[in-house]
Amino acid sequence: MDLENQKRVKEFAEEYGPENVVVVLGAAEGEGAGLAAETVTAGDPTFAGPLTGVQLGLTVYHVCEEELKAEFDPDVYDEQVGMMEMVLDLDDIAGEMSAIRDDFCKFL
Repeated sequence: MDLENQKRVKEFAEEYGPENVVVVLGAAEGEGAGLAAETVTAGDPTFAGPLTGVQLGLTVYHVCEEELKAEFDPDVYDEQVGMMEMVLDLDDIAGEMSAIRDDFCKFL
């Protein structure tokens, strides 16, 4: 997650309260999604950005996870995400995201 997005997430958590912020990721593979998820929950593991040492504990999902997918209009989801979903390793992504939520999310 780039430094500007870290800054935005931190500002939203401060403005609205971390219990009211849900981060939706769209990384193409599990490791990238897991790194971004760890950043917004446990703090920036690269020690380079505004979330270094900041444990927000935010709720975080990948757009392709079933829990989140169910929240979208199926036609819109198919139009916007459907093609990409066919080439992703959804089990890997879901496993990474679930592990991060179990370990670091405070507001499930």
